[in-house]
Amino acid sequence: MVSRKVIVHNATGLHLRPAGILCKEAMKYKSRVSFAFRDSVANAKSVLSVLGACVKSGDEIELICEGEDEETALKELIEAIESGLGE
Repeated sequence: MVSRKVIVHNATGLHLRPAGILCKEAMKYKSRVSFAFRDSVANAKSVLSVLGACVKSGDEIELICEGEDEETALKELIEAIESGLGE
C-alpha cells in the first residue's frame, strides 16, 4: 500500500465532472484506489462515493493505492489531481 496527501485545487472541488474524470483515471489500474477525507474513506472508482465525500476546493485528501500497480497508479492520479482533472 502506498499513499500521499494532495490538495484539490479545482475551483468547485470534486463536483460531477472532475469526480467522473478521477473515477475514469482510477479505473485504468488493477489496484484498489481510494482516498481518505475527514473521517471517511471514499472509493475513487465510484462516482457516487467520490461525490459523497463532499471535497471542496483547497481540501486535502490522502490518496491510497493498494495492489500490483500501486506505485504507477498513485503517481499518475496525483498528477491528474494536481493538474485540475480537466478544469
